[in-house]
Amino acid sequence: MQRRYRIGTRGSKLALIQANDVAARLAAALGRPVEEATEVVVISTQGDRVQDRNLSELGGKGLFTQEIEDGLIDKSIDIAVHSMKDMPTVLPDGLLIDCILERVDPRDAFLSFKAGSLAELPEGAVVGTSSLRRAAQVKLRRPDIKIVPFRGNVDTRLRKLEEGVADATLLAMAGLTRMGLTDRVTAPLSSDEILPAVAQGAVGVERRADDDEAAEALALIHHAATGLRITAERALLRVLDGSCRTPIAALAEISGKRMRLAGMILTPDGAEVIETSREGLAGEAESLGIEAGEELKSRAGPQFFQTV
Repeated sequence: MQRRYRIGTRGSKLALIQANDVAARLAAALGRPVEEATEVVVISTQGDRVQDRNLSELGGKGLFTQEIEDGLIDKSIDIAVHSMKDMPTVLPDGLLIDCILERVDPRDAFLSFKAGSLAELPEGAVVGTSSLRRAAQVKLRRPDIKIVPFRGNVDTRLRKLEEGVADATLLAMAGLTRMGLTDRVTAPLSSDEILPAVAQGAVGVERRADDDEAAEALALIHHAATGLRITAERALLRVLDGSCRTPIAALAEISGKRMRLAGMILTPDGAEVIETSREGLAGEAESLGIEAGEELKSRAGPQFFQTV
């Protein structure tokens, strides 16, 4: 009997879209009907259950992954689908991610019923976000803007915007694209305006390191260029020991055989920012990320990180 892969995922609308996309790609690659080749298993995570506090107050990126990874370890699921921007840089022993789907638009999106861009918001306007990275970069460019917490799934945040809880918000273009909600975007934000989160727009599939059969199957749907981009960005993050408490942004882009990596760290109030970039061969992605991370860490010094 051929194996049926149990796919662990969070239960949000976006997470299910991503898990079902992986299921369809995997089944097609294996030449089998999706309902025979896969089963999607919804797992509740702490990050989903607690909606009244900022992620930075709750303890870091593992909020959206621990329960799912527990399922991999106890073998109640075979593989797990994650938004890579939610993933810690160090995984539990015995687990790894070596399958990344092709990246969707990594930019942030500006959404507002009151202005066409961040620059056009009136003085003292309110922006809703629970991302320290987004808040810090908004404050960097517009110190007059007030930030209010905005937790919840995409639908919840859009509803809060409609209700006037904030004058504008920022969401990932990738999530809106996958959900068919790009018509709600007022304007995409270039990486020069708001540098994205590490690995934003990328979906990864986690597995047990000793599961050779899953490794062979997942290799069929891995997107190599995206894998290199994510490797560079996560290497930078790993050097900085980044978490939800540290405003860190990075974006790697590939042209031919070359890669350019931009990285940034900020204080939460946006008052201080340190930026760097690296260029080199795409095949040297990890080295580029490590070098960029080490430069940022060295230039910042220990006092910088004590402020976050």
